[in-house]
Amino acid sequence: MNELLPSQPSKKPTLSGEAALRLLRDTTEAVVVINDKNDIVLFNKGAERLWGYTQDEVLGHNVKMLVPEEIRHKHDDYINRNRETGINTIVGAPREIIFQNKDGDHITGELTLSSCKMGDDGKKYYLASIKDVMEENYRKKLLDLQNTVFQSLSTEMQIQDMCDLVCREVENFVPNTVAILVLINKEHRLHVLSGPGMPRRYAAALEHVTLSDADLMALSNDLDEAATVVWDSYKSLGVSLGLHNCWASAIKAGNGKISGIFALFSRNMNKISDWPQKIVAGCVPFCSVLIEQYEARHHISQLANHDPLTGFLNRTAIHKILKSLVGKPGDNHFAVLLLNLDRFRDINDALGHANGDDFLKGVAARIKSLCRSHYILSRVGGDEFVVILPDTRVTNAMAFAETLIGGMEAPIEIGGNFLAASISVGISMFPENGPDGESLIGHAEAAMRLAKKEACGTFRVATPDDHAAAQDRLVLGSALRESLAKGLLNLHYQPQVEAKTGALYGVEALSRWHHPHLGNIFPSRFIAVAEDTGQIEAIGAWCLEEACRQIVKWDRDGIVVPAVSVNLSAGHFRKRQLPEMISNLLTQFGIAPTRLTVEITESVMMDEIKDTMDVLHAIRALNVGLSMDDFGTGYSSLSRLTRLPLTEIKIDRSFIMNLEHDANAQAVTTAVIGIGNRLGMTVITEGVETEAQYELLESLHCDVMQGYLFAKPMAPKDLETWYRQPRKIMPAMQKAQAQKQVQKQAPSGQPKSK
Repeated sequence: MNELLPSQPSKKPTLSGEAALRLLRDTTEAVVVINDKNDIVLFNKGAERLWGYTQDEVLGHNVKMLVPEEIRHKHDDYINRNRETGINTIVGAPREIIFQNKDGDHITGELTLSSCKMGDDGKKYYLASIKDVMEENYRKKLLDLQNTVFQSLSTEMQIQDMCDLVCREVENFVPNTVAILVLINKEHRLHVLSGPGMPRRYAAALEHVTLSDADLMALSNDLDEAATVVWDSYKSLGVSLGLHNCWASAIKAGNGKISGIFALFSRNMNKISDWPQKIVAGCVPFCSVLIEQYEARHHISQLANHDPLTGFLNRTAIHKILKSLVGKPGDNHFAVLLLNLDRFRDINDALGHANGDDFLKGVAARIKSLCRSHYILSRVGGDEFVVILPDTRVTNAMAFAETLIGGMEAPIEIGGNFLAASISVGISMFPENGPDGESLIGHAEAAMRLAKKEACGTFRVATPDDHAAAQDRLVLGSALRESLAKGLLNLHYQPQVEAKTGALYGVEALSRWHHPHLGNIFPSRFIAVAEDTGQIEAIGAWCLEEACRQIVKWDRDGIVVPAVSVNLSAGHFRKRQLPEMISNLLTQFGIAPTRLTVEITESVMMDEIKDTMDVLHAIRALNVGLSMDDFGTGYSSLSRLTRLPLTEIKIDRSFIMNLEHDANAQAVTTAVIGIGNRLGMTVITEGVETEAQYELLESLHCDVMQGYLFAKPMAPKDLETWYRQPRKIMPAMQKAQAQKQVQKQAPSGQPKSK
């Protein structure tokens, strides 16, 4: 070894080679010298402490035994390249480098490398001086990682990405390891937040762990007990997957609750130093912050994307999912089921809203129990739910709808009451029923409404015709809204004639719509669209105002129209503001209340809730007429007539069409006229088109008639012309007029002719 440091004659004080070698061997810093063959020729005490080898174990061996296993096969090439080129890429300034000690532990050192040529043949020797900077290095890296995490929290970076970043960085700190961050949820169950390098089988095993109160108490008392939770019980599985050691720490939140576990697993078979445990402990503070942020953001996400009552996805979230499903490539098929509870309002009215909410939660739980794990569940409205069935054809969707409907038959206990839920289901299919989520939901809703209309507690599948109808509603609904705003709707008026005298009793106001591009649109078509699109109330309010304005104009022009009847939808009569609105219109236009009649449908008569009844009585209190339109076409009973403040009954035209030949139609018409007369109501018959019909109705003592026999619906100017010209007089009218003339001409004091 003396040839390493040959003494040179000099006048100045010199150090002998033997003394220099003793200094190198005894220095606290690790020193390693290799010869021209890369064999270790000097390995001092500092090196023994750093690597854990004795001199006898390393001297004469290739220096690659001191570097990590993964780069040993390349190490000689690094040194030989420097020997051959003379370019000092590895010699000179200090640099940080990773070594591997005898136990397989990766250690960080600051390496300073020097070289010199020795002997007559000029062989190059290298001297390496290594300073242990493990502790300083890890502290700096942990501080840098902590700063990165805290800076990321102020950005839009996802918490999942931050957790993955921490795990990967720690794996870089300690090579050949796997890091994992675990959340302990409210149910004390483990949930792997991040573990990008963790074998899936091991992560799945941890996901099934639920901690007891005793486990949480032990973790709270000693954070290092976390290794017992994530390693001791699964060590055999870990070893089979190539994991041999584990360092772990529980994470305690600011409120003292154990919120998670951070763990580091080693793939090295040999037990290495305690530094990995120190690194794990150093990560705990910012891992705690990450878990708090995850829980906070998760809570915000729950509020933004989930229904607070049932926990299902809300309308916004389900549309996002539908958008992603529609955008999937390939032969993509799925079903959308829209479920609506039948008669849910009755439960709210009878048991109160609190019990109604409990019932909804019970229904949601029942739906969830009937669904497979990959089905997507949403509550999109008060009593409406959506279930998406991925990768499903229509036959399977129909079978599942039957399962849902049948599964609701078992009663749900709510507030001591056992209630059976009945649902109506509409089904739409992708791609058959639309290119986007809005279309699919809309078609499913239309199919559901059809199911409710035809038979509650059943399902219907959306058809291409439904698609065309939906498009029609979309186009017409938009055009109707625009026309209503621009005043493009108008009213026509059909006269109502007193059966006995032929005098004008009043007129019925009928909405008409001529669109500049779509042309004339039948009322039956656009009124249905108005009801579906929520515009029917606006149309009703416009009709009332326009009718009042027209009455004033006719009065000014000398056209005496005793009364105008205006049709209103059932929705109007649920609004407590309706009587006030009518009163304000009468005051605004200076019209006597008797000049206005409001027509209601049989659905209003069947809707005997207090608000509706109060509105009807308030309208009659104004002295405005109330007329039952199209009586006999619904399912109302005659007994209900006695409970409503009606002034008129209108017999539907369907009874009049075959009145002359249909004995049943004659019987119903006779009964209605008789009951109306006995109740003091005026009976009006619609659709009178022939003299024979007139004669028969007149003989039955019908009060007023309306139909093409007298006049069709007309624009205001045409009605003025009709009003001023001679009108059609029936024989019975002539007879009544003659009797009236005789009565006028009879001398006073003499009996008048009957």
